[in-house]
Amino acid sequence: MGKKSKGSRKGKKAWRANISTAEIEDFFEKSIKDALSGGSLSAVPSDSLFVVDKSRDLSVKRKIEKRREKVLYCDSMLTKNPFVQAVPSSVNKKSKKKPEEASSVKEISQDGPKVGMLDLWDDKGEVRSKKISKKSKPSIIPAVEVEPPGCSFNPSHESHQDVLAQAVAQEMQKVYRNELGPAPVPLTVPGEVICEEDMLFLDADNNTDDEANLDEMGQDEDNELEKRPLKMRRVTRVELNKRARHKEKVRKEAEAKKLEGISKEIDSLPDIIQEIAKEDKERENRRIRRTIAKQERLKSCPPRLGKHKFEPAPVQVLLSEEITGSFRKLKGCCTLVRDRYKSLEKRGIIAPTAKSRRK
Repeated sequence: MGKKSKGSRKGKKAWRANISTAEIEDFFEKSIKDALSGGSLSAVPSDSLFVVDKSRDLSVKRKIEKRREKVLYCDSMLTKNPFVQAVPSSVNKKSKKKPEEASSVKEISQDGPKVGMLDLWDDKGEVRSKKISKKSKPSIIPAVEVEPPGCSFNPSHESHQDVLAQAVAQEMQKVYRNELGPAPVPLTVPGEVICEEDMLFLDADNNTDDEANLDEMGQDEDNELEKRPLKMRRVTRVELNKRARHKEKVRKEAEAKKLEGISKEIDSLPDIIQEIAKEDKERENRRIRRTIAKQERLKSCPPRLGKHKFEPAPVQVLLSEEITGSFRKLKGCCTLVRDRYKSLEKRGIIAPTAKSRRK
């Protein structure tokens, strides 16, 4: 007979031994923690769990304000004087960047050119450059000056004589300025040879001058010795009181005189106000005259730009013998380039240069 087969080991008793109790243990641990902390959070309303904190952190705010109100010692020294203004620093201006520019640069680098942005490169590969418009200061002097009718090739007699007289007057002014001006300092001074007899006379004069100076010094010393007091006497209390009373009297007289002067000035206030108004009016008239004179001066000559001054070109007028009345008989002269160059100098576009004389 064979052996009897054993029954299955997984019976009801084995089933009870293999049941997991982890969930039960976790539940008990959670209930214990909730009991120790004050109860389960699932049963607590949300209003008691979440609270909006409206209090301010004064310590952090105080630190920020303290940092913001910090002033350098040099700036504090300058702010004490109300007439001295501190120069703003240029380092902060350089370091600061506009947030719009930085964001635009990032967008271009990441996503490429977008709608509304400036595309530097066209489809054809040409560069787009912004047109920079430089506003030049307009000159009072016109670019092309119209000469008077007396400078034409066939002028009338009266207009020609007027322009000719003006040209002669300009030339005569230059001549008179050179003649009546101060003489230049000579580089060398011519000298003459002195004879021996004259040298003896000069030496004798020098000796007499020295002796006279010594005599005068001796007389001054004698006078000082005579004026010096022989004996120092003691000042009494009566004299000291007398000096103090005299000093107090002089001080009171000075104060009374000062008060009298102040009262006179107060009485003469209307006259002083009129004088101030008159001075202001004269000052304003002088300012207007200076501005008008400056404008007139700018019309005739440009501002000083370089080392040399501007010299206007002579009037291009024909002499009476050169007037022929015909273009064919007119004397040829190439003055167009020179005229344009003088116009540029007169308008202050280029600096005047020295005269270049050809050897």
